[in-house]
Amino acid sequence: MIHVKINGVDHDLDVDPEMPLLWALRDVLGLTGTKFGCGEALCGACTVHLDGDPVRACVTPMHRVKGREVTTIEGLADPPGDHPLQRAWVAAGVPQCGYCQAGQIMTAAALLAANPTPSDDDIAHSMAGNICRCGTYVRIRAAIKAAAAELKKP
Repeated sequence: MIHVKINGVDHDLDVDPEMPLLWALRDVLGLTGTKFGCGEALCGACTVHLDGDPVRACVTPMHRVKGREVTTIEGLADPPGDHPLQRAWVAAGVPQCGYCQAGQIMTAAALLAANPTPSDDDIAHSMAGNICRCGTYVRIRAAIKAAAAELKKP
């Protein structure tokens, strides 16, 4: 059994310790917001937070998450979908196919948690590992800046 807290809920999962976190999230728990992209930690579609840090769930074995806290796109905000980044994403018209968006948003959320006023260079550096096949990078940067501005408001 692997004990892990996912989106604030404790779970004891009877899974192979080498099973990638991605498959435990999707297939065991039914949390399908985290996407499979490349399976090699190169595209960022599977990004989740592990104790607040962005990780690629496709290459993170379950034994690495034992006793730790995982946040997926489903747990980023309460109510779901109400994080400033998620609202900014919609307002900026970022999603096209939408496949990479959960990973993009989770990476951006980690960036804003660490750096509430990122420069364009900070955003480019942080988001470099997330691939958007639709090429909405300019809108992604705009959404991150809009969310950063909203998060600064009292």
